[in-house]
Amino acid sequence: MDIVLIGYGKMGKEIERVAVERGHRVSEIFDIDRDVCVCENLASLGDIAIEFSTPSTAARNVVACLSNGLRVVSGTTGWTFVPEEMENICRQNSSAFFYSSNYSIGMNIFMAVNKMLAQKLSSYPQYSAHIEETHHIHKLDKPSGTAITLAKGIIDSNPRYSAWKLDGGADNIIEIDSFREGEVFGDHCVKWSSEFDDITISHSAKSRRGLALGAVLAAEFLLGKCGMFTMNDLLVL
Repeated sequence: MDIVLIGYGKMGKEIERVAVERGHRVSEIFDIDRDVCVCENLASLGDIAIEFSTPSTAARNVVACLSNGLRVVSGTTGWTFVPEEMENICRQNSSAFFYSSNYSIGMNIFMAVNKMLAQKLSSYPQYSAHIEETHHIHKLDKPSGTAITLAKGIIDSNPRYSAWKLDGGADNIIEIDSFREGEVFGDHCVKWSSEFDDITISHSAKSRRGLALGAVLAAEFLLGKCGMFTMNDLLVL
């Protein structure tokens, strides 16, 4: 498989290493000095684009590729999109879009456990939810996309919560505390507290390699498909 890399920072370089180890080829690289949006014939550059760029450029990068028939795996966080619109673009151009705020296999199983726990505790109002995340000082968005996904998982599974808020909460709002320290790859903790006890689940990333592997697995999964997909499709969660 020929892979087009969009974003060649630390994650992009790790994805390249994992892709080559799995027998793939990086056919093109786009970074800050080369804009994918001004490139013609994108579909001819490779089979799949893997996009880890910046929150300010992700939307135009993804839409440019999909509109030109190039399938995209995106892991950029800190930007938003309307799933139905992305689905329509994919259908109109016979392309496919795979998105996750976190490509770690372990984290995605953790997210499934998070939803299950939130649902189980919906009948016990004495427990309140709190999320904490820590990342390296270079991370641009705050809170992390993964923390937001965890909060949305709780909101979808527990009717007592309707929103999340950074550094502050209320009875129906989940508080997220975010920290930027050193070179931490990513620590996430969800705590449910009551006057009687605490229930805590946590996940710590040891390197970027697990994220890179997940992104390459997503690219392998996306090959030949049309439409929008997530890690739930890949992992059958």
